[in-house]
Amino acid sequence: MRWDVSSPNMGSCGHICASWRRLLVLFFRLVFLVPAGLPVHSQGDSQTDGKVMDNITVKQGETVFLRCAQGGDIVTRTAWLNRSSILYAGEDKWSVDPRVSLVTFNQDEFTIKIEDVDVTDEGLYVCAVQTSRRSRTTSVHIIVQVSPIIFILSKDILVNEGSNVTLMCQASGKPEPSLSWKLLSPSGDLASEDEYLDIPGISRHKAGTYQCTAINDVGSDVQTVEITVNYAPSVSEGRDVGVALGQRGVLECQVDAVPEAQFEWYRDDRRVFDNLNGMQIENIGQLSKLTFLNVTEADYGNYTCMAINKLGSSITSFVLYEIIEPTSSTLLQGPGAVQDGNNGSQETRVHTVTCLLLAVIYQFLLWF
Repeated sequence: MRWDVSSPNMGSCGHICASWRRLLVLFFRLVFLVPAGLPVHSQGDSQTDGKVMDNITVKQGETVFLRCAQGGDIVTRTAWLNRSSILYAGEDKWSVDPRVSLVTFNQDEFTIKIEDVDVTDEGLYVCAVQTSRRSRTTSVHIIVQVSPIIFILSKDILVNEGSNVTLMCQASGKPEPSLSWKLLSPSGDLASEDEYLDIPGISRHKAGTYQCTAINDVGSDVQTVEITVNYAPSVSEGRDVGVALGQRGVLECQVDAVPEAQFEWYRDDRRVFDNLNGMQIENIGQLSKLTFLNVTEADYGNYTCMAINKLGSSITSFVLYEIIEPTSSTLLQGPGAVQDGNNGSQETRVHTVTCLLLAVIYQFLLWF
């Protein structure tokens, strides 16, 4: 909500504000503006007037200058007042606030300043001037703008998948700040333009960092909330592995789970343990490896990986099978065998001579 001093307070005072000004002028004339020994004129004989300056809008922490024109006449008394007390009477400082000081004081101008302005400084200020001919007042309203400050924010949340979640963010400031929620990671989408963010049936994909932003004409404030979503393990499909006898083989089990899952390996229905029968189990975060250091005939078969957390479990199966490594004899006998270079050349020459001999015999037979 913007603070507009022109309404309702300033705009609706009417004759009340006018009466207040007359009383204020009369107060100064009676108390200290009228020199001692001079008679006090009746209200009908006094020449007074009042002027309302434009509102002064200043940001919290800045410095504001209050200037009062003396009007060119010979000034006998002058003072700056706030809502309830005198700040300066001429060059004499009445305020005990160290932030208030005199800037200019002469027959033309009477200016004071207030440093490090705060919301408590907001309100009506009056400059009262007594000249040789008349007394007058000039009033101004200070409006203090305040940068947003988030003062209520939901704590970091840990929930199970499917739960309903509501985040809350409240902020103060002048003008009243607007609020918005955004999921920073993983998507960065705008989630809400309100102080509340409702997430019904939250899924694992909605976990991440949520940012609340409060903003107005003066500045902004940003704070974040972390939502962690627990869900049961989901194991990736197992990939069968072929290994030759005596070689090293590895089965890898990848899982997605929050909180982190615990792994168990099985050979058929028997539990497999680390460092048993030449097998090693290594768990690194979401990955578990079953390593065979020196594969034997007994190692071939079916294996199962199970991932478990407090919300459930998931399994996947693997087959460790044997592959035959090619030998020198099988390479020579196979269709793709690689022959010795000299033997190959000799056989080629024999084949060529045989073909030529058969051709000659065939031509000889044709003559008969």
